[in-house]
Amino acid sequence: QVQLVESGGGLVQSGGSLRLSCAASGFTFSSYTMSWYRQAPGKERELVAAIRSAGGRTNYADSVRGRFTISRDNIKNTVHLQMNSLKPEDTAVYYCNADYGIHNFWGQGTQVTVSS
Repeated sequence: QVQLVESGGGLVQSGGSLRLSCAASGFTFSSYTMSWYRQAPGKERELVAAIRSAGGRTNYADSVRGRFTISRDNIKNTVHLQMNSLKPEDTAVYYCNADYGIHNFWGQGTQVTVSS
């Protein structure tokens, strides 16, 4: 059974930091591109950051580049998103995603709220 369980969300003041974690099970984690998406109220879900399975190449949305860092641990089957210098516009539900072409899985999401 595939599971993606996010944790680490919460309420933080503008300029603060949070570290999101996603624990994966039920599939070959090391073969999947892992990503973080977010969805703010009234907006479409958007890609925040992604990390490839091989080589660990990363890419980021322009709005978070230089502030957020995605990383993965293929031994512990976890992916993290370190979020620094948070802004109110980062407020959203953050979702973990695992992608392998025809196979695509989502977590349940974790709320991040940044107060001004």
